[in-house]
Amino acid sequence: MADIVLSTASFFPDTQLGFRMAAECGYDGVEVMVNHDRRSQSVTAVRGLADHYGVPIVSVHVPCLVVSQHVWGWNPELKLRRSVEMATAVGADVVVVHPPFRWQRGYAEGFARLVGILDGADEGPRIAVENMFTVQAFGRRVDPYRCTEDPALGDFSALTLDTSHVGAARQDLMDLYRSMRGRVHHLHLSDSTATRGDEHLPPGTGILPLGDLATAMVADDFGGRVVLEMAVSRLPEGTRTAATADSCGWARVAFGP
Repeated sequence: MADIVLSTASFFPDTQLGFRMAAECGYDGVEVMVNHDRRSQSVTAVRGLADHYGVPIVSVHVPCLVVSQHVWGWNPELKLRRSVEMATAVGADVVVVHPPFRWQRGYAEGFARLVGILDGADEGPRIAVENMFTVQAFGRRVDPYRCTEDPALGDFSALTLDTSHVGAARQDLMDLYRSMRGRVHHLHLSDSTATRGDEHLPPGTGILPLGDLATAMVADDFGGRVVLEMAVSRLPEGTRTAATADSCGWARVAFGP
């Protein structure tokens, strides 16, 4: 049975709250989203949170969101390398990274080679490249990312499949999974109505066939982690703890034996 993990991005940018909710709601571990919360940027700080709340850090997400472009400096290659160093230091075996933005031309030109060099080097973490999505701008859909001409990201051997991103891109989740089959190393699980961009809803509150996906992944002997990456902070107050706990329970049943 896959480990069920909570991403601290679910409570962005409050890293400590992510750890606390993972512990209270029975998750098996935490994925640290490095962001402008200084606690997320420090090996000592995240290690301390893991020890305090009794939940291990199993993966690290590079600070590659638009809002975290300044975190750890402006050089995206160095940020990826530093994320690998953090993952190694805390015992996490996966680093999640987005493809380069279109304006990161130099980084994009060497991105596939860089990932190939860092991926599992010296028995370090796998580098799992994440599927992204187009955005609506000026009345048309725009792709802000490079390396995404192939939705299945065929240049990379380890992938993070993000289901909310599939909804935002108006793609067929099961078709995309089949095209990635054998390379999905890590799962970011959340729902989407496929009408409002990147929603990251709790499972069962959108239209994505997450149950079908879980069935297919279990049949394929998926050996990675199921990471709940939800926009919990957008939910009404008074429902957030229950939604976090219920999502963990949903994933345990869906990905159980």
